[in-house]
Amino acid sequence: MPLAAPPLPERIRTLAATSRAGQLVVDGVRCPVTGAVDGAGRPVLLVRPGEPLHPLRGDAVVSVSLTSMRVLGGVEHPRGIVEVQGWAEAVAEDEVRAAAVAIAEHVADEALFEAIEGYGSPEAPRLLSLDVGQVVYLTGEDSGVLDADEYLDASPDPLAEVAERVLAHVNGAHRAQLASGVGRLLGLPAEPVWLWELDRYGATVRIGEDDPALVRFPWPEPAGTVAGLEESLRAILCTC
Repeated sequence: MPLAAPPLPERIRTLAATSRAGQLVVDGVRCPVTGAVDGAGRPVLLVRPGEPLHPLRGDAVVSVSLTSMRVLGGVEHPRGIVEVQGWAEAVAEDEVRAAAVAIAEHVADEALFEAIEGYGSPEAPRLLSLDVGQVVYLTGEDSGVLDADEYLDASPDPLAEVAERVLAHVNGAHRAQLASGVGRLLGLPAEPVWLWELDRYGATVRIGEDDPALVRFPWPEPAGTVAGLEESLRAILCTC
């Protein structure tokens, strides 16, 4: 029987890859932070002078909360929260540009240029990364803990970037078609309907407004290509 959803480590890695850092806990103190996740799945942080981690010269035990949001009709809704716990350490000089780019993909900040150009200066912003210890996650009805190897050995959904573009297009231009197809599949009217998640294993739709429900439609077999993903989704949109 084909999987109805991605394996959990893959799902959490994919969620982390689309997240931005929202909060940092260091020495039991919570504070806002600017950051994202690099290609290896490690949180990378932009730390300004005066912030708790800026004086760091060894490593420090911290946790970073990553939040992924879904914008539906101009309103943000949380997809999930991933908290990465581990040890903050300075990004190596030959990796600093890649770390800055990873953050810039989620939030534009001129301090990123200052961190690159002033690398090593005690007055410049710094870029740190986390040596992952464990990952705590909460997404939908699922919650739990992944150890570092489970998380880091997984890869994000290889179709995730395309899937996000397709999802945005459907929600922006084909919601009536989506509602009609979902209604026929469920055998009852479905309004309002949004495409909530899309991956190589299936699609999840969000139905209702005040008390929304998430309904999963798994593909008969995993989509291995972009064309396969689009064809699988078409089976929902074009249900007759």
